[in-house]
Amino acid sequence: MDGRGHPTVGAVVLGAGASRRFGDENKLLRPVGGVPMIARVTRIAVESALDDVVVVLGHDAEAIAETLDGIAAATAYNDDYGAGQSTSVRCGVEFAMAAGWDGAVVLLGDMPFVSAETVDRLVAAYRSGPSPIVAPRYDGHRGNPVLFDRSQFERLLDVSGDRGGRELVRTHPDTLLLETGDPGVRRDIDTAGDLSNGRS
Repeated sequence: MDGRGHPTVGAVVLGAGASRRFGDENKLLRPVGGVPMIARVTRIAVESALDDVVVVLGHDAEAIAETLDGIAAATAYNDDYGAGQSTSVRCGVEFAMAAGWDGAVVLLGDMPFVSAETVDRLVAAYRSGPSPIVAPRYDGHRGNPVLFDRSQFERLLDVSGDRGGRELVRTHPDTLLLETGDPGVRRDIDTAGDLSNGRS
């Protein structure tokens, strides 16, 4: 619990991937709105109602960490990042468990258009209701980031490959899908074209 008696909710920002589809450069270092993509996502987390933030590093860890200078976020290193997104989720969940978080919002480092207000809405819905998983929706379609209660942490540790927590979100009977009105929950950056086509 935080100082107000609310469940403690932190952010796990996934920033370890090699972004192979983007080309030769690391997309997380690419400026979006004048700020490196990973730093922009981390700032969204810091500016929201979350209690704590950790960024999971892996590929280009030193360069990614440099972009976070001055941002109030911890870092954790995933030395198995090449085995898929699930390994970074596992790394972040292990941090959350050690820190005693009651819940964790998993933010993807390549989704820089999510608003801090959307993160706040996920946290508010979690704190006011019984749902162990809260996922945003836009225009009827599920998006990211997703909030997981600590009751789901062990199950997230068992996820493998490049799936993250998608199957858990999809199959859990008590997942809350929250309509946000935020198109950013559906906008990720996979290729250089995603930025050059007016998406930044």
